[in-house]
Amino acid sequence: MSERRIKKQKGEKIKVLTVFGTRPEAVKMCPLARLLHSDPRFEHKVLVTAQHRVLLDSVLEIFRVVPDYDLNLMRVGQTLAEITSGVIEGVFGILGEYTPDIVLVHGDTTTSFAAALAAFYRKVPVGHVEAGLRTWDRYSPFPEEMNRTLTARLATLHFAPTNDSKANLEREGITENVYVTGNTALDAFSYTVSESYTFKSDALRDLLTRGGNEKLVVMTAHRRENLDGGIASICRAVKRLAIAHPELRFIYPMHPNPAVRNAALPVLQGLPNVTLCEPVDVTDMHNLLARAWLCLTDSGGLQEEAPSFGLPVLLLRSETERPEAVRAGTVEVVGTDEDNVVAAVERLLYDTERYERMSRAKNPYGDGHASERIVEIIHRYFSEDAKNEVY
Repeated sequence: MSERRIKKQKGEKIKVLTVFGTRPEAVKMCPLARLLHSDPRFEHKVLVTAQHRVLLDSVLEIFRVVPDYDLNLMRVGQTLAEITSGVIEGVFGILGEYTPDIVLVHGDTTTSFAAALAAFYRKVPVGHVEAGLRTWDRYSPFPEEMNRTLTARLATLHFAPTNDSKANLEREGITENVYVTGNTALDAFSYTVSESYTFKSDALRDLLTRGGNEKLVVMTAHRRENLDGGIASICRAVKRLAIAHPELRFIYPMHPNPAVRNAALPVLQGLPNVTLCEPVDVTDMHNLLARAWLCLTDSGGLQEEAPSFGLPVLLLRSETERPEAVRAGTVEVVGTDEDNVVAAVERLLYDTERYERMSRAKNPYGDGHASERIVEIIHRYFSEDAKNEVY
């Protein structure tokens, strides 16, 4: 029995189910969800797994996206196996109730892979947003590299953010229905960034309204592969930099994972120019990036977002699935070694030409209209023969 692909007559709505479960997915999928919801050519529903509960909810509120289905899966101490099985069972059941023409998933989360597998079991086509990112190391980042690789094997439509991503899919033999659209991360800025923005976080509002000439360094460190010593090493580097350079102000919204906090707090707590705070919502983060001097991160999404604000990124990982940013000069891979992190920040402090070169580099991830391209591709796919077009 073949995959279900129902060609639509003129005026007949295309049924789309968008699935996501974490904050990063939500930031990148909500602009697309809003566009689909407002387009009369589509019947659109949103399913959230709540792989991350509180962080996800804040994004839904900001974008005013109300889920039609909520699996509410997050549990304290949840394992990857529990998340995977919960998503498969939950999505499989809902697909029996609501029979969409296509299921949209994003990127590399366990939610995305498991939802794509459930859709495969129901023989429903999958559209993979942010397809084709690769490090070619199945254990780094873990489990994201394998999640996105397996999702690609399950997907029918592949929305690659760049030509590099498209080439990665071709290297794996995936050549049909691959479309270069740009990254939907940049679409979110039209909803979130404002020059007159007032921060919601008390810590950020107090810090940024007092003025001063401090150079703001936005820091995030939370990845699973950095929990075994990497975050502690990063924090030791930040402590050295904070003591040696009082003109720097480090802002670290800490991930709620206890392992992250247990590594960070003993090293950084009490330093006068290090602000440790609770996770901030997407509007606070985007507006913080717009006002910062540097970004230190092990995040995937910040590699795409920060360059839009002329913000150099030092990547606290040993490799990246986003080599376009490295080639463009917006991102430098520095790893987690304490001495390397210190040296990389000080190079930008002392070498103004190097800093200006990174801050002026063009963001390679698109123009903020990726969602519009994806919507049109889906419409054409169900309205006529699919074409392997590149935008």
